[in-house]
Amino acid sequence: MPFTQPHTPQTAAGPRTRRRRSAARLLTTAAVALGLGAGVAAAQGLTATSFSADFSAMAQLKAVAAKGQGKIGILLPETTTSARYTSFDAPYLKQAFKAAGLSPDQFIITNAQGSESSELTQAQSDISQGATVLVMDPISSGVGASIETYAKQHGVPVIDYDRLTLGGSRGYYVSFDNVAVGKLIGQGMEQCLKDWKVKSPQILVMRGAPTDNNATLFAKGYMDVLKPKFASGAYKNVGEPAGTWDPAKARTTFEEQFTAHPDMNAAVVPNDDNANAVISYLKTLKVPPHSFPTTGQDATLTGMQNVLTGYQCGSVYKPIYLEAQAAAALALYLRAGEAPPAGLVNGKTMDSQAKTEVPSVLLKPLWVTQKNMAATVVADGFVPAKKLCAGGTMAKACKAAGINPAMGS
Repeated sequence: MPFTQPHTPQTAAGPRTRRRRSAARLLTTAAVALGLGAGVAAAQGLTATSFSADFSAMAQLKAVAAKGQGKIGILLPETTTSARYTSFDAPYLKQAFKAAGLSPDQFIITNAQGSESSELTQAQSDISQGATVLVMDPISSGVGASIETYAKQHGVPVIDYDRLTLGGSRGYYVSFDNVAVGKLIGQGMEQCLKDWKVKSPQILVMRGAPTDNNATLFAKGYMDVLKPKFASGAYKNVGEPAGTWDPAKARTTFEEQFTAHPDMNAAVVPNDDNANAVISYLKTLKVPPHSFPTTGQDATLTGMQNVLTGYQCGSVYKPIYLEAQAAAALALYLRAGEAPPAGLVNGKTMDSQAKTEVPSVLLKPLWVTQKNMAATVVADGFVPAKKLCAGGTMAKACKAAGINPAMGS
């Protein structure tokens, strides 16, 4: 009988097993890739209105986050004129990235504390540490453009956050619709003049700093509302002084204008801090509540108290948790090399210096008055009810507005 080779079983390290394991690894890798691809495709349904206070929409981006490479650098500007960056932006951005599956070592959040040189240095440091995307709120367009030039030289895309860099080279912009913010201010003034029965309105039109493009957009919005009334003679525009975000300067400007125009009986003011400076001066003159309308923005604690006590008509509330999630989502797409969904990038913003339209995520602001304060800033925990209602006068004002000091606690 012919000779046959004895059968030798394959060992664990044998070639047949190695081939099976290689095939298994390929199948596993393919499955993971397919899973990531499916997750990325599913996330393409994200829109600018998908975000909410519970950050649940960010979980849709886990596959996008897993696909990405490198870190995300976030450059915040300061804390001097606004506490929002430490109280809200930084923690909300952290929460958004965490909800999308990033670990703390995959993003860097810094604050330049008002120093342009620090903001540039922080951007350079982020890139040297492996940042493949920057999200930047520029202190000024000058330093913003410098950062964007440096980032472009290193192949790092930039997202302008909250403020647009004029003359910049960023790829995207995330903010609230700032012209809409201004329109809310203008419409709020109109309504307040009616509600407070102000006769023959003589209005001072104030602005934010001329170096801030947002201030220009705010002014466009409220002047679009008020110009027809000025033109018809229904309202009188007593002046448009130079703008500032410095409350002390705003007060000095208002005092000068009030002295020059003693019949003035209303002021369009673009934010709560400047409005409070104006209101503080009016109180020294014993101007009673519900008689001299002012406006504001940012829904600060002091601003809300001024609204409740009848010195401010209302304030524009911009839920920062929406802005933070939108910026984080856009950054994750860029980090993954994916084009963001059309529903997320829902508008364009003109860079008047570069003469270009910047693809933008534009979120919807809200006008807050005594009537809806409980359901908006208090319900969101943006303004703590306990602090808002502290003291006898404020306790009464809160009760009238249906605000319980225990809300949100």
